[in-house]
Amino acid sequence: MALTAEELIEIERLLAADGAEMGSFVELRRRFPQLAWVSCDASDVADQPFRQFLRFDLHLIDASDHCVQITADPTRATGIVLAKRNVGR
Repeated sequence: MALTAEELIEIERLLAADGAEMGSFVELRRRFPQLAWVSCDASDVADQPFRQFLRFDLHLIDASDHCVQITADPTRATGIVLAKRNVGR
Protein backbone atom coordinates (compact mmCIF):
# COMPACT_ATOMS: atom_id res chain seq x y z
CA MET A 1 0.00 0.00 0.00
CA ALA A 2 1.43 3.37 -1.04
CA LEU A 3 1.91 6.33 1.25
CA THR A 4 -1.00 8.78 1.07
CA ALA A 5 -0.66 12.56 1.12
CA GLU A 6 -2.49 12.67 4.46
CA GLU A 7 -0.11 10.11 5.99
CA LEU A 8 2.91 12.04 4.76
CA ILE A 9 1.56 15.27 6.27
CA GLU A 10 1.01 13.55 9.64
CA ILE A 11 4.48 11.95 9.58
CA GLU A 12 6.11 15.28 8.77
CA ARG A 13 4.10 17.01 11.51
CA LEU A 14 5.28 14.50 14.12
CA LEU A 15 8.92 14.76 13.04
CA ALA A 16 8.85 18.55 12.93
CA ALA A 17 7.50 18.79 16.48
CA ASP A 18 9.88 20.26 19.02
CA GLY A 19 11.73 17.55 20.86
CA ALA A 20 11.08 14.75 18.33
CA GLU A 21 13.32 11.88 19.46
CA MET A 22 13.78 8.21 18.63
CA GLY A 23 10.54 7.57 20.53
CA SER A 24 8.94 9.16 17.49
CA PHE A 25 9.97 6.08 15.51
CA VAL A 26 7.96 3.81 17.81
CA GLU A 27 4.97 6.15 17.64
CA LEU A 28 5.13 6.34 13.84
CA ARG A 29 5.30 2.54 13.53
CA ARG A 30 2.28 2.28 15.81
CA ARG A 31 0.28 4.87 13.85
CA PHE A 32 1.21 3.61 10.38
CA PRO A 33 1.61 -0.19 10.61
CA GLN A 34 0.91 -0.63 6.89
CA LEU A 35 4.24 1.05 6.03
CA ALA A 36 7.66 -0.57 6.25
CA TRP A 37 9.86 1.29 8.76
CA VAL A 38 13.66 1.34 8.99
CA SER A 39 15.70 3.26 11.53
CA CYS A 40 19.38 4.02 11.07
CA ASP A 41 22.05 6.67 11.44
CA ALA A 42 21.98 9.43 8.81
CA SER A 43 25.58 8.59 7.85
CA ASP A 44 24.35 5.16 6.71
CA VAL A 45 22.29 6.62 3.84
CA ALA A 46 24.05 8.17 0.84
CA ASP A 47 20.84 9.30 -0.93
CA GLN A 48 19.45 12.79 -0.52
CA PRO A 49 16.62 12.79 2.03
CA PHE A 50 13.06 13.47 0.94
CA ARG A 51 12.76 15.85 3.91
CA GLN A 52 15.11 16.98 6.67
CA PHE A 53 14.15 17.76 10.24
CA LEU A 54 16.18 18.89 13.22
CA ARG A 55 17.02 15.35 14.39
CA PHE A 56 16.02 13.15 11.43
CA ASP A 57 16.32 12.74 7.69
CA LEU A 58 13.24 11.21 6.09
CA HIS A 59 13.77 8.89 3.12
CA LEU A 60 10.99 7.17 1.20
CA ILE A 61 11.22 3.46 0.32
CA ASP A 62 9.77 1.97 -2.87
CA ALA A 63 9.37 -1.79 -2.52
CA SER A 64 6.83 -2.21 -5.33
CA ASP A 65 9.34 -3.92 -7.63
CA HIS A 66 11.67 -6.81 -6.87
CA CYS A 67 14.32 -4.60 -5.26
CA VAL A 68 13.80 -2.08 -2.49
CA GLN A 69 15.06 1.39 -3.37
CA ILE A 70 14.96 4.96 -2.11
CA THR A 71 12.49 7.12 -4.02
CA ALA A 72 11.62 10.81 -4.14
CA ASP A 73 8.09 9.99 -5.32
CA PRO A 74 5.62 9.76 -2.42
CA THR A 75 3.07 8.01 -4.67
CA ARG A 76 5.50 5.07 -5.00
CA ALA A 77 6.54 5.00 -1.34
CA THR A 78 5.64 1.88 0.62
CA GLY A 79 7.87 2.64 3.57
CA ILE A 80 10.09 5.07 5.41
CA VAL A 81 13.74 5.23 6.42
CA LEU A 82 14.07 7.43 9.47
CA ALA A 83 17.75 8.38 9.65
CA LYS A 84 18.86 9.96 12.94
CA ARG A 85 21.07 13.00 12.54
CA ASN A 86 23.79 13.77 15.07
CA VAL A 87 23.00 17.24 16.37
CA GLY A 88 24.32 18.97 19.44
CA ARG A 89 21.90 19.97 22.17
